[in-house]
Amino acid sequence: MSKESGSSVYKAWEATVRKTQAARKRANSIFGISVDHPDDDDHDHSSDESDCGPEDMIYNADRILPNGDYYTGHWCENFPHGQGKYLWTDGCMYVGEWFKGKTMGKGRFSWPSGATYEGEFKSGYMDGNGTYTGTNGDTYKGQWVMNLKHGHGTKNYSNGDWYEGEWRRGLQEGQGRYQWKDGNHYIGEWKNGVICGKGTFVWSNGNRYDGNWEDCVPKGNGTFRWPDGSLYVGNWSKDLSEQNGTYYPSQSSTDAHLEWNPQDVYNVDLKNCIICPGEKVSILPSQKKLAVWRSAKGESVKPRRMSVDGRVSVGLDKPFDRMQMWDGSAHGGESPCNASDHRASTVGAELDEDMMGLHVEDGNQRVHKTARRQGETISRGHKNYELMLNLQLGIRHSVGRPGPSGSLDLKPSAFDPKEKYWTRFPSEGSKYTPPHQSCEFKWKDYCPLVFRTLRKLFKVDPADYMLSICGNDALRELSSPGKSGSFFYLTNDDRYMIKTMKKAEVKVLIRMLSAYYNHVRAYENTLVTKFYGLHCVRLMGQPIQKKVRFIIMGNLFCSEYTIHRRFDLKGSSLGRTTDKPETEIDEMTILKDLDLNFIFRLQKTWFQDFCRQIDRDCEFLEQERIMDYSLLVGLHFRNTSAVGDLIPSGAHTPGDQDSEGAPRLSRADMDQLLLDPSRWASIKLGLNMPARVEKTERKSDEFQLVGDPTGEYYDVIMFFGIIDILQDYDISKKLEHAYKSIQYDPTSISAVDPRQYSRRFRDFIYKVFAEETAT
Repeated sequence: MSKESGSSVYKAWEATVRKTQAARKRANSIFGISVDHPDDDDHDHSSDESDCGPEDMIYNADRILPNGDYYTGHWCENFPHGQGKYLWTDGCMYVGEWFKGKTMGKGRFSWPSGATYEGEFKSGYMDGNGTYTGTNGDTYKGQWVMNLKHGHGTKNYSNGDWYEGEWRRGLQEGQGRYQWKDGNHYIGEWKNGVICGKGTFVWSNGNRYDGNWEDCVPKGNGTFRWPDGSLYVGNWSKDLSEQNGTYYPSQSSTDAHLEWNPQDVYNVDLKNCIICPGEKVSILPSQKKLAVWRSAKGESVKPRRMSVDGRVSVGLDKPFDRMQMWDGSAHGGESPCNASDHRASTVGAELDEDMMGLHVEDGNQRVHKTARRQGETISRGHKNYELMLNLQLGIRHSVGRPGPSGSLDLKPSAFDPKEKYWTRFPSEGSKYTPPHQSCEFKWKDYCPLVFRTLRKLFKVDPADYMLSICGNDALRELSSPGKSGSFFYLTNDDRYMIKTMKKAEVKVLIRMLSAYYNHVRAYENTLVTKFYGLHCVRLMGQPIQKKVRFIIMGNLFCSEYTIHRRFDLKGSSLGRTTDKPETEIDEMTILKDLDLNFIFRLQKTWFQDFCRQIDRDCEFLEQERIMDYSLLVGLHFRNTSAVGDLIPSGAHTPGDQDSEGAPRLSRADMDQLLLDPSRWASIKLGLNMPARVEKTERKSDEFQLVGDPTGEYYDVIMFFGIIDILQDYDISKKLEHAYKSIQYDPTSISAVDPRQYSRRFRDFIYKVFAEETAT
C-alpha cells in the first residue's frame, strides 16, 4: 500500500470517528443521557456475565437502533442486560434493570402523555410493588400482578377521593375503604370494582347505614342510624314492593324522622356518591417492541421486532384454524395489516391486530391440522332419534314457560324433592304442547325454579340456551358410554353436554341441590360442574314404558382452541391408565393419572386462586359425602409443527433462521386483554388460561405417580374443572372398598371414604400444579 493511499484511509477513519463522536454528543444532549463506554472504564461485570452466559460479554452500549429507537446501558449478546435506558420513537421510555431483553427488577416507565410507573417489573410486566401516576393526576401505590393492580394498594383520585384496600385484577375487590372528598366514606366489601357485600356507609352529617349492598346500593337486610340514636331496620331494595322495615325512634326524639322515606337513601343520600372510574392505559410496558441489534459477523441480517419480554411477535389463533402463527415484521414504516383479511380471535373476542402492533407476513405461516368434531350426529334412522326429538320438545316447553322473575334468594320449598312436574306430550298436541311426529311421551321437570335460577346465576340467556339444544341442528352422540353406563350427547355448538343418569344419581343431586346452589352462588370461580337442568322422559308408545333421566351440563372444552391433550385425574393409581394402545391415542383420548407426563405451571395469582378454590370445592364435596370425582384437564399447545409435533418454548422451528434468543411466543394477545379489565372476563379460573407445562419422565426402575421434571416447557392454553360429582359413598362403594382393599393397596383404589378421597385428591393435584417461576 502506498503512503498516499494509507494516508487517505487513515483520514477517512478519523472522519468516521469524529462523526460518530458528534452523533453521540447530539444524542446525549437530546436525550439527557450520560453514557459510559467500554474504553472509558474498567468495571467488573463478572456477576452479570455469569447470568448472561460463559461465552457472552457484557459491555456498555450506546446506539441508535435501526428503527430509530435509542438505547444506552449494559448490553449482552443482542439484548439489554443489566442497567439501561431505552427510548422508543413514540416517546415512551424505560430506565432501570434488564435481564436478557426483559424489563426485570426495579425501573421507571414513562409514557409520552406524562403518565409514569415506578417500581418492580417482571418479564416485561409491571409486577410487584410500584406507583403509577396517571395523566389526570390519579395515583396508585401498591401491589401489581401482570400490569394489573392486584393485592393491597391505595389510590388517590384527582378529584380528592381516595380508596385504600384490596384489589383484584385491576378492580377493587375484597375489603376496602372509599372516602369521598365531601367526607362521606364506605368501609366494607367490594366486588368487581363496585360496593357489594356487607359494609358500612357513613355520611358527613353523622347518618350511617350498616348492612348488605349490591351494585353500590343497599340491598337486603340493613340498618339506617341517625346521630340521635333513632334507627330503621328492615329489608332494603330500590323496588318499593320489596322494601319493608321498622322505624325505632330514640328516647330523646320520638317523632324527629317520621316523615323520612327509605327511598331517600337511593334518590338523595347516595345520588352524588359515585365511584371514580379507573384510567385506561393506551399501551402497556409489556407491549412495547424492542428493536434488536444483531451483529452477524459480516452478514447483513434484517433485525426482527421483539417484544420487551424477549418473545417474537406473532399473530393470534384464528377461528377454526387455530394454530396458524405469524412472525412479526421489522419494517418500521410499513402500513398495518388489513383487519378484514387477518381477523384475530381469542375466546370469542375479536381483537384488532394493528392495536396489538402485529404485522403479518404470509410467507411465514405455519399451518396445522384442524380438529375433528366429537361424536356421531343423531339423524333420522338413529336408534335415539325419537329420544332426541322428545328432549328438544321438552326443553323448549320448560324454558319457554313463563316463570317467576326475580330474586336469587330461593325459598326452601323450591328444593323440595317433591317439586317436580309431569307434562304429557300427545302426538296430536294439546292445549299446552305442540303437535309432533314422535310417539307420545311424558316429560318431567325436577325443581324447575332452582334450575331456572341457576341458569340466570350462570348468565345463560334463555333464548341462546333453547337455540343451542332445540335449534335446527341435531345433537351428537359420543362414540361410547362411560364406565357408569351413561350416554353423552353434545349440542351442535359444543356449549352443552347432556348425560343420561341413573335414578340413584338423580336422588343424590336432589339431596345436595340446596348446598350446591349456595356453593356456586358464593363462589363464582368454583370448578365444580355447572348444572343447567334435570329432566326425565317416559316413552309411552312402547310395551315397557322406560324412563330416561338426564342432566344438562356445561361443556368444559367448548372453545375456539383445539384441545390436544385431555386428562382425567383422581390421585389414585389402580387402573388409572388408558386402555388404548399408544398408536391409537389421539386428541380425543381421555388420559389418566399414570399417563400424565406434565406439571402444570400457573402464573402466581392464578395458582393462589386455584389452590383456594380446590380447597373450597373439595370441602363442599366432602361435606356432601361425595367421592370418585375427577379434575378434567384440557391442553391446547400454542406451538406445534405442521405434522402436529409439540415444540418446546424457545425451540427453533424449521425455516426460522432468526429465532435465536427468543425464548417464547409473544404475549400480545394477553396484553390486549389486560389493556381493558372488562376483557379480563374472557380468561377465568379453569377457562382459557394461558400457562406453561413442564414435561416429566418416570423412572423405569420404580413406581411413580408423578414423574421427575425435565426442564422442557411448553406454552399452553388450559381448561380444567371438577366432574362426576354425583357419586356418594353408598353401600356399593363401601363393599367395593372392602373387596379391593384385600387384593390391592387401599390407598391406590378410587373407592375410599370421602374425607380420605378429598385429602388424597388435593395432595395429588398440588403436586401436578405449581406456581410459575421467573425464567
